Amino acid sequence: MKIFNIVPRPSLLLFPGLVICLLCIAGVVPAAGQVPVWDRFEATFQSAKSYANPLYDLQKFSVDFRSPSGVVRTINGFWDGDRAWKVRFCPDETGKWTYRSASSDTLNTGLHAVEGSFECTASSNKLAIYQKGSIVHPKGSYYLSHADGSPFFYTACTAWNGTLKSTDDEWEKYLSDRVANHYSAIQFVATQWRGGDKNSEGHVAFEGSGRITINPVYFRHLDKKIDAINRHGLVAAPVLLWALPQSTGRELSPGYYLPDMEAILLAKYMVARYGGNHVIWLLGGDGKFVNEYEQRWKNIGRAVFGGGGHPGTVALHSMGQSWIGKAYANEDWLDIIAYQTGHNSQPSTLDWINKGPVATDWSKLPPKVMINMEPIYDDQSRRQPYEIRNASYWSLFSAPVAGITYGADGIWPWIRKGEYILNHARREVPHTWDESIRFPASVQVGKLAQFMVQHKWWQLKPAPELLIGQREKPEEFVSVVRSDDHQTVMAYVPVKSTVKIRNPSRTDYRGSWFDPENGTSSEAVLVNKNGVIEASSPKNGDGVLVLKKH
Repeated sequence: MKIFNIVPRPSLLLFPGLVICLLCIAGVVPAAGQVPVWDRFEATFQSAKSYANPLYDLQKFSVDFRSPSGVVRTINGFWDGDRAWKVRFCPDETGKWTYRSASSDTLNTGLHAVEGSFECTASSNKLAIYQKGSIVHPKGSYYLSHADGSPFFYTACTAWNGTLKSTDDEWEKYLSDRVANHYSAIQFVATQWRGGDKNSEGHVAFEGSGRITINPVYFRHLDKKIDAINRHGLVAAPVLLWALPQSTGRELSPGYYLPDMEAILLAKYMVARYGGNHVIWLLGGDGKFVNEYEQRWKNIGRAVFGGGGHPGTVALHSMGQSWIGKAYANEDWLDIIAYQTGHNSQPSTLDWINKGPVATDWSKLPPKVMINMEPIYDDQSRRQPYEIRNASYWSLFSAPVAGITYGADGIWPWIRKGEYILNHARREVPHTWDESIRFPASVQVGKLAQFMVQHKWWQLKPAPELLIGQREKPEEFVSVVRSDDHQTVMAYVPVKSTVKIRNPSRTDYRGSWFDPENGTSSEAVLVNKNGVIEASSPKNGDGVLVLKKH
């Protein structure tokens, strides 16, 4: 990412001596520059005065960016220690951009009414986020896309502690592996939390509770980790406020114990700091966002993201089997309903996935993206790969197809040999993070993504009415999705069986079976007569039947 300093006002260029004098006072170094489209523009401002606690003492510092076509976007800046303030921005048009800063302290000549410009050029970076643009939620849709309209399939790996604990070499190895295995996003916690009380350098993001102070040194460490995620073409998905209201260590989770105002200030700081990156915000993590906590989280969400214009799409990551779909249906700032189904394969859990509120409510609510961001964890109680595959495909097909997340008990806490998970019960010794990324299910979730992007997945919605004879056992549940135009039908079949699909239009389909275990496809033998298509699994275990119109 390239960094540029402020360009002084054009009028001052007529008086070079005055320019030098004023720049020395304000601490601004003039420099013109270029930044590629969909990359990050960064400008540093030197405040003319110090503030005892900038988070509270300066109510506003923002920059208005005017695009080459005349569109104006207001971007909040942030304090980066001492008298340094910064603004970060991801330009979406090529050509000349101009900008002007605004501060609530109008007498601060280093922060208020400073003008500049930069040239935005075409990008030579071939990665999708730099060619197709940032991730957005198209209005009225159930999926995510790039800014240019290209659908974005969310395949995330959970590395809650990854940015806190990893060395640079470890992080590089991990990110390279996730790219090679077709992941598209990395979920992590952006502050200290119940699972990680500080980063590898011993720093915390903030101190205090009733009144907090920001630690820029901590965030500079995080800057490098997030930049690396984007550098690999992955989208960063930070949890801004971990919020589990129960269990050991909850006193470390800011979304649980901070007052509303402090939670809002902390979240807004991180949005300002990382809004120039390619991000999907997880505002709250593992939280209870309904009932007694509902109004608090609506207040926080509206304050941080309300009014539109903020960078990035927004999710709430709920605690296990908590459904916020109805309660947050009309919260315009929320793009993604991020639920979790629990870390077991009990019949009640499987029924919650396949027959619970996600499956029954999605069609009754205003369109939002619905993603299981914490299904069953790999390596927890020595789960089998097929259990992770089951939970992943069932979750994917229980609502309009949008994406899925993988997690493993060695990856999310960033376990090394001899380590245990902070503030969690000591189960059997988990595998290390680098062993875990090679688990079969870790690779198979990547194969799921590789398979889905070969199809027009964003057109697929649940179609349980097409299945004839649903199986009775929860572990044998067959999920069916189809496109609105009936061009594509898919059925996830968890055990070897014969499935019957209604075909009232007598459409002529060709069929194939996708093997979720090894990622291969084979031709399906179809019996298509009397308005019913019949197909039998080619092997023991799970498979995806794919029907494509001839």
